[in-house]
Amino acid sequence: MPLPFTPLYIDGQWRPASTGASFEVRNPTTGQVVGTAASASAEDCAAAVDAAARAFTTWEHTPLMVKRDVFLRAADILATDKYREKVATIPAEEVSATEDMLPFNYLAQTGFLRNYASMAMNMKGEAFPSIVPGGRVMAQRRAFGVVFGIAPWNAPTGLTIRAIAVPIICGNTVVLKCSEESPRTQAIIAELFEEAGLPKGVLNFISMSREDSPARTAEIIAHPLVRKISFTGSDHVGKIIAAEAAKYLKPCILELGGKAPVVVLDDADIPRAARAITSSALLNSGQVCMSTERVIVQQGAAPTLVQELTALFKQAKAGDTKTESSAVLDALFTDKSAENVVGMIKEAVSNGATLILGDLSRRGAVVQPHILMNVRPGMRLWERESFGPVVVVAVVDTIDEAVELANSSEYSMSAGLWTRDVHAALDVSARIRAYCTNINGPTIHGEPLRTLGGMGGASGYGHFNIDDWTQLRLTVLHPAKEPPYPVVSRLGSIAQTTTNGTGDRVVSNANGTTH
Repeated sequence: MPLPFTPLYIDGQWRPASTGASFEVRNPTTGQVVGTAASASAEDCAAAVDAAARAFTTWEHTPLMVKRDVFLRAADILATDKYREKVATIPAEEVSATEDMLPFNYLAQTGFLRNYASMAMNMKGEAFPSIVPGGRVMAQRRAFGVVFGIAPWNAPTGLTIRAIAVPIICGNTVVLKCSEESPRTQAIIAELFEEAGLPKGVLNFISMSREDSPARTAEIIAHPLVRKISFTGSDHVGKIIAAEAAKYLKPCILELGGKAPVVVLDDADIPRAARAITSSALLNSGQVCMSTERVIVQQGAAPTLVQELTALFKQAKAGDTKTESSAVLDALFTDKSAENVVGMIKEAVSNGATLILGDLSRRGAVVQPHILMNVRPGMRLWERESFGPVVVVAVVDTIDEAVELANSSEYSMSAGLWTRDVHAALDVSARIRAYCTNINGPTIHGEPLRTLGGMGGASGYGHFNIDDWTQLRLTVLHPAKEPPYPVVSRLGSIAQTTTNGTGDRVVSNANGTTH
């Protein structure tokens, strides 16, 4: 059978690249080619932006209820067996997604689409008196225009929906660039919205090869009709995106990396904490921006917690989940990623870290779970996101030490705290520098109407909320009675010379006489 081909979706039309260029998509576990996708040319990218710009002129002014209903239809369509089958099978082929990722790629998304639909009715302004007596001010939330979104592969359908939903519901139009790792999966969302009746040009979907991506991305950011950029991915690439946007003073929303700390106090429910830590550390083989990577535990709880974590991690074997019955974790997304993870672990061990579990090796892109102790600030495994199935455990005596270690990071996205003392929970969580601190829960968690994001640094900045995808614009209605205008109010005492229609000179004096 021929391999599936993923085309571009521009101005409501599915089509190949204008040059006919395409690229291969490989399964990270087996290395087999599972599909091909169009590699957009510069002309294709410009066409996508132009289509979005044309659509914006009408979409911005489309009634809120109409926008809402598109999203409600999309939610209903996504809940059908046809889309469930697609989302259950295609991500497994493209990015080796296991069944544990189905809730993030599918089950939760119908509810999220309905939540996004409800945002349409929150597009409200306000009116208040002007500083000028008798004047009125009307403040309105208005869309930016064309936005450029870049969504990643690790939760391909969920993160694609998030990249487009709030911008579109706010009246923007979108050019979406998918990951070269998961074009067919992410194209499902463009199909979904087309079927839901989203007007042509409001959403445009493009893919491109890894080799073409830097140049095409820079061209789209530079396009004068692109008003804002969103990117979800690594902080390394996020810095490149931000630097390109800064050339044109264009705002960005950047959701970047994570190095989520979990603080475990002496009185914590240790077995439950261990299960939550294991889940958030190993889900998607650790390839989630909210993955637990650092565990900071008080001395009294440390022996039991390490024992519990080790027992759970030992059971979580990595391999080809389709052919190996004992495997529950799949490969990392590339051999290079696996090489980097193992390299970080070996580097930490050579610098004095203690290996509690793991074999310091990889099989292609497959890396087994690892636990280390005595990893400390200054080591790369402490400082940088690993994006792999590895967790480090640091033991401390006091809560103050725990908070200090939790905050010793460039990342600021997600955190966890385990304690039975509600007062300690509220006190300590307020001192942890993270956008979302989960008390007695996993670090992989997000509230749908308050999407995750960083607070600067390597986790990025901005969120997918109405305030971030609209501009506040003021309309000032000045009073009916004309005020004395500066400059003009002094002109009455100055004779002015003009010419009439016949070319004769006319002088107007302060008393209103002319000659």
